[in-house]
Amino acid sequence: MIRKFERNDTKRVMQIWLEANTEAHHFIPGDYWRSQYQSVQEQLAQADLYVFEQNGEIQGFVGLVDDYLAGIFVDKKCRSMGIGKDLLECVKKKYPSFSLNVYQKNRRAVGFYLREGLSVASEGMDEATEEMEYTMVWNEKAEELS
Repeated sequence: MIRKFERNDTKRVMQIWLEANTEAHHFIPGDYWRSQYQSVQEQLAQADLYVFEQNGEIQGFVGLVDDYLAGIFVDKKCRSMGIGKDLLECVKKKYPSFSLNVYQKNRRAVGFYLREGLSVASEGMDEATEEMEYTMVWNEKAEELS
């Protein structure tokens, strides 16, 4: 079940965020993600967050700020079960268009977003990590035309 984030979800959401980032971005030192933890936790209040919960356990979440998808994060033991796709579909129903940034080296995520109808709009460098990334976009109208 996908539902709106509640304040008492914070600890579990942040646990998934940290584990997912350190695993998916093995090319960035883990200390970078740990140094961002407090800032990200504070930003949760400004984001539009949805969690995927099953049997009382949060297994993944998605966060948006305005029309920017900050990320989809799924617990390691729950990946490749359709949770990320369900979370993305939830976002597509609520937002007629959005963008996101994804590291080029995160091939699994790039492939996922391409399969799900997003397209690469541009590429650049994330100055904080000095890693190349794509800016990807999704637009409901463009989806309808394809």
